[in-house]
Amino acid sequence: MTNQRIAVIPGDGIGPEVARVGVRILEKLASKHGLGLSFEWFDFGADRFLRDGTILPAGFMETLRRDYAAIYFGAVGDPRVPSNEHAKGILLAMRFELDLYINLRPCLLFDDRLSPLKGKGRRELQFTVLRENTEGLYTGTGGTFKKGTPDEVAQEVEVNTRKGVERIIEAAFTFARTAGLRKVCMADKANVLLHGHGLWRRVFAEVSRRYDGIAAKAMYVDALAMDLIRAPEQYQVIVTNNLFGDIVTDLGAALTGGLGIAASGNIHPGRVSLFEPVHGSAPDIAGQGKANPLAMALSGAMMLEHLGHGAAARELNAAVEAQVREGAHTPDLVTQLGGPAATTEQVGQELLARLQG
Repeated sequence: MTNQRIAVIPGDGIGPEVARVGVRILEKLASKHGLGLSFEWFDFGADRFLRDGTILPAGFMETLRRDYAAIYFGAVGDPRVPSNEHAKGILLAMRFELDLYINLRPCLLFDDRLSPLKGKGRRELQFTVLRENTEGLYTGTGGTFKKGTPDEVAQEVEVNTRKGVERIIEAAFTFARTAGLRKVCMADKANVLLHGHGLWRRVFAEVSRRYDGIAAKAMYVDALAMDLIRAPEQYQVIVTNNLFGDIVTDLGAALTGGLGIAASGNIHPGRVSLFEPVHGSAPDIAGQGKANPLAMALSGAMMLEHLGHGAAARELNAAVEAQVREGAHTPDLVTQLGGPAATTEQVGQELLARLQG
């Protein structure tokens, strides 16, 4: 089998702790299933930045495009770098420069005990969000005028292109059709953001007509947020812009067990893509063995699926679900699931044992 090289960037805080567990699990699955995966570690993060000023070396993006099948990413963010300049120059730069326009966030409840909603369990809480990942309010377009004075003006400009809007909406419908799902909801604020979000409405209507058998619904994002609390079972696939997607996906994580088991993919189909847990670097618990490695494992499963290793991905997803239901838990899950708190390494070892054989 052709070798697929994976660039591992563990980053800051708890990133290295969960990355070590995640790579061991993927190496086990690669050996078991005969997958041609190799893992190469890179030390980009706060320590490297503070040591020699390196964020990403010149030409690294081209190296990723040319030589690597995927990026397995831990987390970035460190209070020793107050502006988080290095984090923007690593993660955001890769999202934008590699054109990773799909931020894919599954929201699936593994155990009914984790649901914060009365009467809502696994059957009701299983939806996927596709967030546009390269436009919107996160492009850095804007500026300040008369900074530091009483007359200061600060502007952030939201960027919406027809190309960007159409391809993320197309991706949502394609995802729904491939997964055998029948509902796609698009969230915007077209009632007040008439120009940019009017574009989203028009394109959503046009694309939806190409997908017979899939019900398409456009909603204002505030109404969607309320509905996800009231009736989450109505939703299967949600597509929205960068800012709203950032918010809705964290809501989805809160509904399905928390950030410790929330995985994500930053994807451009057919190109090198990036897979990461969404819990951040959590510097307050770094080095204490409290970090939950399950989000990193689930992100690894998403990466395996993206690379064409569906059987291995399904096995890993099933092992994580079994771990949540029956195994040891880090402190973030103990409150809901009970039992003594286990360490990152203990949870990782149990998960690895589930993959033996």
